[in-house]
Amino acid sequence: MPSPTSVAELTELGRERLSEHVFMREMLYSEVANFHGLANMPDDPELALQVGRKIATGIIEPLKAAFGHVSIRSAYRSPSLNQFCHDRHKELIAQGLTDGAYYCSDNVYGASRHIWDLRDAEGYCGGTVSLVVPWYLEQYEKTGDPRPLGWWIRDNLPDYAEVIFFPWLCAFNIRWYEGSPSKAVFIDDGGNFEDEKLNDASMENFEGDHSDQYPGFPKA
Repeated sequence: MPSPTSVAELTELGRERLSEHVFMREMLYSEVANFHGLANMPDDPELALQVGRKIATGIIEPLKAAFGHVSIRSAYRSPSLNQFCHDRHKELIAQGLTDGAYYCSDNVYGASRHIWDLRDAEGYCGGTVSLVVPWYLEQYEKTGDPRPLGWWIRDNLPDYAEVIFFPWLCAFNIRWYEGSPSKAVFIDDGGNFEDEKLNDASMENFEGDHSDQYPGFPKA
């Protein structure tokens, strides 16, 4: 399947069903692309769809089964759009300005992360999606603590590779990766990358059950 060259072809790509409840169209939305009039279409749609199906079936569907509706905040990012965001971010930093909407790493780092249709240097594919779980928002608004949800993900989602939580709506980036996943869970401190590592395979508390950290949560 080549990259879309018409509205009809892009419509057909968007109609591709990734899982029971998820279609590719949901994965293509980008506020930056919309604002700047840019396309967010994969160069390699088949690879993008392959990764999208892994994310939808292994991550989004289990979350929906446990918590109900899951909001997709950001998902696929084309190489050209990612490069635009990265360049724009560097321009703003050079001017002494910041705008988190443009924060993107370069395409080398972004490959097999938000750029689903670009394999990384090791030849592995992967993908990241940014999600919000509305079920947890009321508790989060009271506590400001994403850790219970992080521990639930650690115990109940076998297919994730890494997670990082942000301080806005308890949104989190969650990644599927066909290489060796670190299974790490991070808590972002608000943008300066002094992140807290909640858990990964190098830590003594990695194995075992952590359900005491998320009382009242539904079972997977």
